[in-house]
Amino acid sequence: MPTSVHHIVEVAIPLPLEGSFHYHVPERLSQLAVAGKRVLVPFGRRKLTGYLLGDAAAAVGELKDILEVLDEEPLFTPSELEFYRWIATYYLHPLGEVIKMALPAGINLVSRYRCETAEDGTPVLREFLSGGKSVRIERFYLAVPESTARPRGKGFEILEFLAEAGESSAALLRSRFGNCSSQLNRLVALGAARLIEREVYRDPYRAERFSHDSPLPLNTDQSTAFSRISDAIASGVFAPFLLHGVTGSGKTEVYLQSIAVALTAGKSALVLVPEIALTPQLVGRFKSRFDCGIAVLHSGLSDGERFDEWRRIRRGEVAIVIGARSALFAPLKRLGVIVVDEEHEGSYKQSEGVRYNSRDLSLVRGKLASAVVVLGSATPLVTSYHAAQSGRLGYLQLPNRVRELPMPETAMLDARRHKGETFLRPLIDAIGENLDNGGQTLLFLNRRGFATYIVCQACGHVLRCPNCEVTLTYHRGKGRHVCHYCDYSIPAPSICPGCQGKEITLLGRGTERVEEEVQQLFPYARVARMDRDSTKGKGGHARVLKSLEDGSVDILIGTQMIAKGHDFPGVTLVGVVSADASLNLPDFRSSERTFQLVTQVMGRAGRGDKPGRVLVQTLAPDHYALVSAVEHDYQGFYAKEIAFREDVGYPPFAHLASLTISSVAPAQAESSAEEAAGVLRRIKRDCKLRVEILGPVTAPLGKVRGRFRWQILLKGRERSELHKLLFHFRTGYVHPSTVRLVIDVDPVEML
Repeated sequence: MPTSVHHIVEVAIPLPLEGSFHYHVPERLSQLAVAGKRVLVPFGRRKLTGYLLGDAAAAVGELKDILEVLDEEPLFTPSELEFYRWIATYYLHPLGEVIKMALPAGINLVSRYRCETAEDGTPVLREFLSGGKSVRIERFYLAVPESTARPRGKGFEILEFLAEAGESSAALLRSRFGNCSSQLNRLVALGAARLIEREVYRDPYRAERFSHDSPLPLNTDQSTAFSRISDAIASGVFAPFLLHGVTGSGKTEVYLQSIAVALTAGKSALVLVPEIALTPQLVGRFKSRFDCGIAVLHSGLSDGERFDEWRRIRRGEVAIVIGARSALFAPLKRLGVIVVDEEHEGSYKQSEGVRYNSRDLSLVRGKLASAVVVLGSATPLVTSYHAAQSGRLGYLQLPNRVRELPMPETAMLDARRHKGETFLRPLIDAIGENLDNGGQTLLFLNRRGFATYIVCQACGHVLRCPNCEVTLTYHRGKGRHVCHYCDYSIPAPSICPGCQGKEITLLGRGTERVEEEVQQLFPYARVARMDRDSTKGKGGHARVLKSLEDGSVDILIGTQMIAKGHDFPGVTLVGVVSADASLNLPDFRSSERTFQLVTQVMGRAGRGDKPGRVLVQTLAPDHYALVSAVEHDYQGFYAKEIAFREDVGYPPFAHLASLTISSVAPAQAESSAEEAAGVLRRIKRDCKLRVEILGPVTAPLGKVRGRFRWQILLKGRERSELHKLLFHFRTGYVHPSTVRLVIDVDPVEML
């Protein structure tokens, strides 16, 4: 096929392949093939959806034709493509996969094959296309007043209803009159009713009703923060801020009033939250305050709901987007302000596929859009606070709670001489007293399940996952032992698989066990649990939170889900069952995370009219992270933590990247890791790069999902040198197809 030189285009393919690909545009598609659209292209023996990046220069040799242009309008703009290219370059990931991640799930077409039987009875392999998300078309019916037709029975009742109610959906009519399709068809045929087919958005909040509220008066600190943010929005230039406010200091009200300023200026707003559990309460606040279009984007929605929300945003029907990390890619026009709530949370980092960090990328997107970015937290990242102290972020402080509410009274309980006790006596007494006074209690333990491991008292055998180097967690509700890394599970054994003995003991405790013990201690209390197991299914988070808000729960037991930004006015007591559980993880951020988690869960107490109280049980009562948390002393914690970071050369004094090499064969994983380290050292030497190469070593989780894992950690004071090393490494290191290599720039988890 001779190649036409006048229309050759560059296409990104969503596969783990470097670079883009050139295709020829046939004459029939020439007017349709514009940048930002999806195209169906031949790729090897398959047909795939690719993303048209723009026209390309003439190519040498023959090129394959684009088969179809799949969109009427572009799915991304040139400025959004610039953002995608930045992500692909920084996180060292193929551009096609970045674009696929940024667009709504399920819209791409791919070719698949199935075996069918031909007319002569022989089996044949036929190709078919699958994927692609469709719009929802619903039927509506309207009475025709001038019609003289008068049906009988149910048809007459339906017609009378339509005459009074006006246009009604088929779903509404079915709920009122049962199966009435034949009657509706008859009414349309008689000319007594008119059928209208219309596209309808799948709205996850369609059934919700929201009351209207007005802006609250701001205190002096809130007013100062609001003034600086609103002035920056009015200036129309990029301005990043750290809003450091203690728990209950009214950060959300500052967000709301700042966003109102942006909307008045004809701009849009993006609000990121770390967990979908936070979205119901936040969406309620925003829908009560604003009458403009508000879209919600997070993984708890169906693909169809996300697709419809995305299209509302793209069509300009939305001025505010609220969502978890993937909402960063919402195609908002005239972006004026980005809010990253709880900016310290590690869940802003994507842990699979394109390993991006929405918290960091919010600053990049804000700069590209000349928007204001507000990073808000009561316990900001050490790196964020350092950036604010260095002048790279504007620093806004809210040191006091709103309405002059006091911080909760806190106390540390030393659990070192109370081995095996879930609750120390002061905490038991406090829960009982709080119940008597009509207050609600939160109990925090960051381990789910009933028991964290099972051991045989006779031979010492510990039940472990065969795919991962971790113990199995017992879930009493399921009656099974489960691996929290690969979901491997087995029924609870009655005899030891090692010695066939019956002296099996459950050790360690999770939220299930704590829930059981609480119910035994306080049989008349209404107890609920909030963890990944109890909130499964659509609306699971909102269901648990609503029961706490409406007062139908006295004691809520939960993991870190309950610590993240929720506002529970009825909670007057918080108990931290095992505050030091995260202190001993093999991660340089373990102290920071412990301080953040304990401080955040403490902050759920005393946010209403009644004062709050917090009791923290720990085996490490002298650790500076816990002492600082109990004393509400962020500056004291920061001073010790920043000195430690500077001494060992960790962020913010260095930039990191981790390489994980894995294989199902342990020897191959080790040899490939050694080879990778050798390539890195050679590049470092040849390019004279000041990057420290640590490893390879066995990963802290040495085996996950049947794969043996090795790690190499790179540390560089200059980000540019670190990226130069990784860029050359990607082209210089070739590994067998049975070996997986994952490069994580700015890693958050070191396991």
